Amino acid sequence: MFELTQSEFDHLRSQSGTSRNWGGNRYLPMVFTEHGVLMLSSVLNSKQAVQMNIQIMRVFTQVRQMLFDNTDLRLAIEEIRKKTENNTKNIEVVFQYLDELIDKKDNQVPLRQIGYKLSSKKKK
Repeated sequence: MFELTQSEFDHLRSQSGTSRNWGGNRYLPMVFTEHGVLMLSSVLNSKQAVQMNIQIMRVFTQVRQMLFDNTDLRLAIEEIRKKTENNTKNIEVVFQYLDELIDKKDNQVPLRQIGYKLSSKKKK
């Protein structure tokens, strides 16, 4: 069993949707780890306590599974984000080059033709 930090308690409160004034928050709550719940079940012998411990262990199992599932999902999302980040950088470079080419074309000085000039009048 251990005491929550203030930030953990605030996060827990925001997740559970409890009232801000619930229980008069003089002290931070004490919580059990999964191992602590197992130890507690060996001490308590009433039927209700056993049922509660079974439920709590099921919740711990579900939370562990959710964390594992979310880890795979987070890794996949991170991999996609890295790929799109590189694509975004490449697209920005292409647009910079296009802008430079457009600027060059707009600022281009007409070239003077070189070579022989033919007269427009035909000699007879």
